[in-house]
Amino acid sequence: MSARRREDSRFLTGGGSFVANSNLDQQAYAKVVRSPHGHAYIKSINIEEAIKLDGVVAVLTGADLETDLIGPLPCTTQFPATLPIVSTKRLALAVGRVRHVGDPVVFVVAESNDIACAAVELIQIEYDPIPPVVEVMDALRPGSQSIWDTAPDNIAYRFAKGEKEEVRKAITDAHYVAELEIKNNRVMAAPLEPRAGLSFYDAKTDTMHLSCTAQGVHAIRDQLAYDVFNVPPEKIKVSAPDIGGGFGLKNFLFPEWVLLLWASKKLGRPIKWVAERSEDNSSALHGRDITTDAKLALDKDGNFLALEADLTANMGAYLSAGGPNASTNAASTAMGGVYNIPCVFMSSKGVFTNTTPVDAYRGAGKPEANFIIERLIDIAASQFNFDPVELRLKNIISTLPHNTAFGLQIDSGKFKENIEKASNYIDYKGFFKRREASRERGFLRGIGFGCFLETSRGSPVEGAEIRFAESGRIELRVGTESNGQGHETTYIDLVSERLGVGADLFDYIQANTFEVRLGSGHGGARSMHMGAATMILAVEEVIGKAKGVAAVLLQAEIDELSFKNGSFTSGSGNRSVTLKEVAIAARDNRIAPHLEGMGLDTFTKRENAPFTFPNGCHAAEVEIDPETGSVTLIKYIMVDDYGSLVNPVLTEGQLHGGVAQGIGQALMEFVSFDENTGQLLSGSLMDYTLPRAAMLPNFEATLEGAPTKANVLGVKGVGQAGCIAAPQTIVHAVLNALSPLKIIHLDMPLTSQSIWRAISASRA
Repeated sequence: MSARRREDSRFLTGGGSFVANSNLDQQAYAKVVRSPHGHAYIKSINIEEAIKLDGVVAVLTGADLETDLIGPLPCTTQFPATLPIVSTKRLALAVGRVRHVGDPVVFVVAESNDIACAAVELIQIEYDPIPPVVEVMDALRPGSQSIWDTAPDNIAYRFAKGEKEEVRKAITDAHYVAELEIKNNRVMAAPLEPRAGLSFYDAKTDTMHLSCTAQGVHAIRDQLAYDVFNVPPEKIKVSAPDIGGGFGLKNFLFPEWVLLLWASKKLGRPIKWVAERSEDNSSALHGRDITTDAKLALDKDGNFLALEADLTANMGAYLSAGGPNASTNAASTAMGGVYNIPCVFMSSKGVFTNTTPVDAYRGAGKPEANFIIERLIDIAASQFNFDPVELRLKNIISTLPHNTAFGLQIDSGKFKENIEKASNYIDYKGFFKRREASRERGFLRGIGFGCFLETSRGSPVEGAEIRFAESGRIELRVGTESNGQGHETTYIDLVSERLGVGADLFDYIQANTFEVRLGSGHGGARSMHMGAATMILAVEEVIGKAKGVAAVLLQAEIDELSFKNGSFTSGSGNRSVTLKEVAIAARDNRIAPHLEGMGLDTFTKRENAPFTFPNGCHAAEVEIDPETGSVTLIKYIMVDDYGSLVNPVLTEGQLHGGVAQGIGQALMEFVSFDENTGQLLSGSLMDYTLPRAAMLPNFEATLEGAPTKANVLGVKGVGQAGCIAAPQTIVHAVLNALSPLKIIHLDMPLTSQSIWRAISASRA
């Protein structure tokens, strides 16, 4: 039985707490002046007229940042690079040179938002434009303009993993080799809530405070403290109230967070900044944008022998904190997907361009890796006359535990059953009759399958804390962070059930570096695996402490006690004491001297946690109008394994959202830049197409999990899975529809225009 989300009551009645709606006494308002050029030298900045405007508090530039010794934003990704990460200096305000449209140049602080906007118009900046480079392959071309002097060839790093010579030999000796250049198109997150921040400085304690739209407050605080301001982390407080969606975008440190804290301390005023939608689109972060040259070797019977993938990742103008991760660490964990491939080699390089920086977008590396193997399988099936479903079944992981070519051990999964069920549920055998019926009506019909393997965990460290207040309420302080998933409901229900205490007695606390001792935040579909499972370990520790106190109160041996429905009962069954009574007594040093007056309060830290491996098979059926190229998605089937399900309704909701995003990437979403100016051509929702409910069918999901031993709950993450599975499923369905025209490959997004052009070319 799935509990309803307790968060929804406040969200639906206007009771949510969001940064944009928050205000402090005497606060000022900030606006950012951004570069209109993709690449240019800054010749001069004239702020004289702006600073004279009545109501303007300050106009700050990169020169002021350098004078105050404010450090650059760091790239925190760590991996064994074959070419180390190039050192670049990303200041919160550009100094000397701008490197993408939207690069922050001047920070304006005023008494009102309107005055700040007016001041922005009075600032005169003289630029000396440089021809921008927006495409990765152009950036790699000999003689191309360097984005950074420290990277004259525009290569930010190189990475390699696997046995290169073994893979190359297997490919050389193979009976069949499927080859493909695979482009994972650049997309952008479009959360309901744009970025926003509210800062103030407490002079008495010399502490900077920032409330912002963040999904990983502890990491952001540490980067601000150690890298930017060079202060102890306890001198910076970062918190996040309710968050209106994130999809990876809000995980990271942004220039605006630096500017808000710096200006608040400098001016002694609270300062508020709220991004406009178009501003976020050009200056926050984008996702994906990886081009891969890939090869899959097969023997004459279709058994997979080896996989090679060479990834080229567009990093944009700067290395964001986690930017390199998608094309290195993350992609390697899922390379090869759900298949038994004896040897795998992957290499990658990050490349600077004059575009918005790229970082995590739902899945971050795992969608790209799965897309590679799934596309190669369909190409192999098409070119070498294999059935795509049978080819998958032949090579699926069949023995557990399974050690991947890169050394990860998969402990559980229903890989074969997922494919078989998806095939049955979409009626694969009956498809050809449906195709013929569509043909008679003048339409092209296609069916497609796509499997996925997620490596769910994110950071291997997490903390959870339970505190018993004197008022009788119980605080759950969690290190993971919700941005819409329903954590408040799930965590409270899990702990309430195990402690036998009513859910209404709990207070849920997250995303606050002063109140939560440790937290690795959001990302990597980690919340149930890392956060909730760590909280359950804390519950078990609480019960262990409480049992010792209860034994004293009941004058019984610990082994004689049982705990049920919130009470400890002696072996005879005629004496009991409630958890609340135990919690009160536990603070008394005479009763529980071993607890040292701390009572039942418990903090649990979990380290070196393993990955979990969500997996599944999706199937889709589409119909294409050959006269227009328009695609109608008729049916979408999901057969997935997320281990034990804590709340099936919330699980399926997360899956639906991810699938919608994956469908969007496959059919319509694409971030585009003008090659001559570096201007963002898809900067608004008039130009960047998002999927709408009317475009999607009713999803059909079957969630039958194989519990994992990686955590005490047996759960596997679901947050990213749909986004990993859907792109290849949709692409395969569309290309299957086009197969009678001998069209075997198109790059995402498969828009009606690109499909129509392919159809027209095939008929020429």
